[in-house]
Amino acid sequence: MARLNPDALRLYLVTDQSLMRGRPLADVVAAAVQGGVSCVQLREKNLGSRDFLAQALMLKKLLAPQRVINDRIDIALACGAEGVHLGQSDLPVAQARQLLPPQVFIGWSVETMSDVLQSATLPLDYLGVSPVFATPTKTDTGTAWGLEGLALVRAATAL
Repeated sequence: MARLNPDALRLYLVTDQSLMRGRPLADVVAAAVQGGVSCVQLREKNLGSRDFLAQALMLKKLLAPQRVINDRIDIALACGAEGVHLGQSDLPVAQARQLLPPQVFIGWSVETMSDVLQSATLPLDYLGVSPVFATPTKTDTGTAWGLEGLALVRAATAL
């Protein structure tokens, strides 16, 4: 596993161009970083591979030395991302770890307590607990954990 300073994830931005009201991605990310964001996950589900890579390369240049995280291993490798975040339907964590250089950190979305318990057996650096609160921006999630659920997750893992 990569050595990940928890402060690197202090304030984590997940991009979604459909919510940017026509503003350029670079402008939104630059403003977020200026406002304290320490980690950016490029999450653009509606972009093809070439456009996704172009966005990743642009953000890598814009954010250096900030962290850039992609949820696609091919794009993470192509742009030299410092980390990758995987969801439940993405490439399995064990296979991602085999493909990625050892210094690249891996995060994983957990949606159930079973996922949290499984995470102890995986080469992970952090967990993304989703969703903590109900959200209209991501409709494919399970029931919101709430703060009580988040506390249970925190008690069940060192990640």
